Amino acid sequence: MNSNYIFDPTLSNDELRGFTRTIAEIEWLLLILVLLFQLALSPDPVSSAALAMAMFFYTAFVLLFRYLNFYRRETYWKLTVETGMMIVFITWVLLYTGRLSSPLVNLYLLVIITSALTLGRIATIVCMIIIGGCYVWLGFPSKHAVAFSVMSAEFVGQFAPMLLVAYITTMLSADTRRAMAHVKTLSETDELTGTLNRRAFLSVAARNHSLAQRFGRKYGVIMIDSDSLKAVNDEYGHEAGDELLKIMVQKIQHELRQSDLMSRYGGDEFVVLLPDTDAEGALLTAERIRERIAAAMLHAQSRRVAISASMGVATYPDNGGDFDRVFEAADTAMYASKNSGKNKVTVAQAAAPRAG
Repeated sequence: MNSNYIFDPTLSNDELRGFTRTIAEIEWLLLILVLLFQLALSPDPVSSAALAMAMFFYTAFVLLFRYLNFYRRETYWKLTVETGMMIVFITWVLLYTGRLSSPLVNLYLLVIITSALTLGRIATIVCMIIIGGCYVWLGFPSKHAVAFSVMSAEFVGQFAPMLLVAYITTMLSADTRRAMAHVKTLSETDELTGTLNRRAFLSVAARNHSLAQRFGRKYGVIMIDSDSLKAVNDEYGHEAGDELLKIMVQKIQHELRQSDLMSRYGGDEFVVLLPDTDAEGALLTAERIRERIAAAMLHAQSRRVAISASMGVATYPDNGGDFDRVFEAADTAMYASKNSGKNKVTVAQAAAPRAG
């Protein structure tokens, strides 16, 4: 089953790690509250033994699952297992502290809020169904009375506030995530063209280089510079220049794979990263981009204006042992294209081998 069907996976890795730390604190808080209840109210020996057993097994679960790296990666499935165990622990505690009359019955709210904030709407609905079943079981132990009692005013009165908390928390969480995603998009993309900005591109490029270096893979870099932007801005205005850049982006993206990355690196400069691509593949891609841009026309003030671009191509490891060197090689090759007549693709010269 696709995990996206169950979860709303919109948290970044850093945010996910932050939430897992919060859940760990909630788990210890649950244990402390149950321990304080046992010490303060001194339940009967049977209940006291059951609570001690519950705390022992739940503590063992937390230690094994979280602190002894039983499951190392922070994932939505790990949060789901921990949330499920919280429900089991709370239900066990309520069973021996007065069922739905227990002063600890509202501990279920911690589970609901945790699920709504981290797992999303669908997972929270599933969580509410499970808790609803626990309510039925705890409140109405007689099997013959269950069907009638589920609709009773007592059940609705106790369970309705939890439904309300689940709904409100899920909606607030979704709104917060959308706002955060929008802010993140604005911080990582160029406003005019919608491509990655320089900072975001360099971050992704650094990760790609690390992977290429670790697994012995190649990648290509294409530097692209408009030959026409200055002239268009001078003759037709900056709105026409902006339209030219949008056309270039559209033509470049048409020739890229889903795994390729593109960024507006400067005013009229774009850079393309081609993972798992050798020199021949990068050159072919650059030539297709050049031809597609040259075949396009800019419509400005009822006139058709021809456009073109100059490009430079470099690859790892042929043109350098790190991304900065490969980028500089592509940039130098791009300027060579501009200085030799424009509307060309120049391949960077192979880097000289290091002495020793």
